[in-house]
Amino acid sequence: MATKTEEIIEKISELSVLELSELIKALEDKFGVTAAAPMMMGAMMPMAGAGGGEAAADEGPSSYDAILAEVGGNKIQVIKEVRAITGLGLKEAKDLVDGAPKPIKEDISEDEAKDIKGKIEAAGAKVEIKGHA
Repeated sequence: MATKTEEIIEKISELSVLELSELIKALEDKFGVTAAAPMMMGAMMPMAGAGGGEAAADEGPSSYDAILAEVGGNKIQVIKEVRAITGLGLKEAKDLVDGAPKPIKEDISEDEAKDIKGKIEAAGAKVEIKGHA
């Protein structure tokens, strides 16, 4: 990987979740694009085919959000699982857990949402899965 790219990645890894969100918004505005999912999560939502608007509504939700609803008594284990799932740093994962209810991951498949729910609930927290078109 190029040195310049490595430097940029290192700088981005030092950002808080809020700062990263602001960066994504600024990049979207600057280049006229939109991110289907937060870049730090590495998951991009597939593009819908032509004419998929009404047909998708009949099929049910096309993507899901895994939302940390309650932390429970084993906060440290929940933070570890959130870090493993999202790739966040310790501070950002702790902030997410402390700020519950908060989304762990958004715009993901139903299977991935169920997998996240299983892992987080095994750590002692409660997760809600919300579907949307």
